[in-house]
Amino acid sequence: MNQHELLKECSLKNDKKILFCVVDGLGGIQKDGKTELEVARTPNMDQLAKDGSCGLHIPVIPGIAPGSGPAHLALFGYDPLQFLVGRGILAALGGGLDVREGDVCARVNFCTVDEQGVVTDRRAGRIPTEKGEQLCATILSKLPPIPGVELQLKAIKQYRAALVLRGAGLGDALNDSDPMKPGLPHLEITGRDAASEKTARILQEFVRHVREILKEESPANMISLRGFGIHKPYPRFQELYKLTPAAIAAYPAYKGVARLVGMDVLDCGKTFDEEIACLQNNWEHYDFHFIHYKDPDAAGEDGNFEKRVELFEYFDSKLPTLRALNPDVLIVTGDHCTPAVCSDHSGHSVPLVICGGLQRNDSVQTFTEEALLRGSLGIMQSEHILTMAMAHAGKLKRFGP
Repeated sequence: MNQHELLKECSLKNDKKILFCVVDGLGGIQKDGKTELEVARTPNMDQLAKDGSCGLHIPVIPGIAPGSGPAHLALFGYDPLQFLVGRGILAALGGGLDVREGDVCARVNFCTVDEQGVVTDRRAGRIPTEKGEQLCATILSKLPPIPGVELQLKAIKQYRAALVLRGAGLGDALNDSDPMKPGLPHLEITGRDAASEKTARILQEFVRHVREILKEESPANMISLRGFGIHKPYPRFQELYKLTPAAIAAYPAYKGVARLVGMDVLDCGKTFDEEIACLQNNWEHYDFHFIHYKDPDAAGEDGNFEKRVELFEYFDSKLPTLRALNPDVLIVTGDHCTPAVCSDHSGHSVPLVICGGLQRNDSVQTFTEEALLRGSLGIMQSEHILTMAMAHAGKLKRFGP
């Protein structure tokens, strides 16, 4: 029996409600002796720590910095080493494309190249979403048919888009074309098996056409492709946990993860305030709500320590509104750490509090990395957080006689 078979056997349906708040990039590294959480004034998060069970969690294994897709899959109870997912699949699902089993998906970046094909800006000046939509429409209107494949292309946000290929005998063992640094030419897409070699030839033809179509555009005169993956079915969240789940996330990738596991993805606007309003309006219709707050991760990737402090304080100011919904179990955590001093995701353990229900209280008084380390939850694997929350809510029966 594996973990998911165990969950199917032990999960119980009751009327308890779980609210799962993911503060993207939560957790940091000291700068001048303090982390962002230690500098921030967070009385409401501190109170939550006093009221709940505290600890830290590890998304993959200690020291490995996870991408957003694997980290969120772990939060939802899926072993990220077993349930691998390409970023392209998340972009396509998050963008609402028609994705079916066997389709190959890729994330697309509009970028800028010079006359020699050297990438000068990987994000084309962060063009607005409206420009990305116009560019996708232009490509699709001028792209000649490519034999053996159906193709979807859709703008997602700013310079990002998603590509879906549908056809017989496609593979996803492909390298990215994005060189990841300016000053380098695009990489040629190649395949590592026969099916992927076929797919690589299709993609090379597609890219050649796109370069010709966009050559007079500025600044977005080219694309790069990354995060290839073949869509395959995942165990359904509803079946594993006997929950009725809703996802409230403004950012497409997190909508994609939620759709991948079968959550209802609600139309929630673009800001965290709009997300909270969506949560309030739909509170009675679901017994599991996942709500996502993106901004601290973006500030961390920008290396902006002070902004992260400000954003943690902003989230803290919204916590009373979330608690006023009276969830039976409230989880506040991150998917991974994005310390400003790293300007990237890191492999550190992530702050966690679970509050409500059949909890074991501890002596933690503040929501900081060092204090949470002394909590009753200890350091756990991310994929066990939801199981623990289910136990707090009385949603698990005993295993075995």
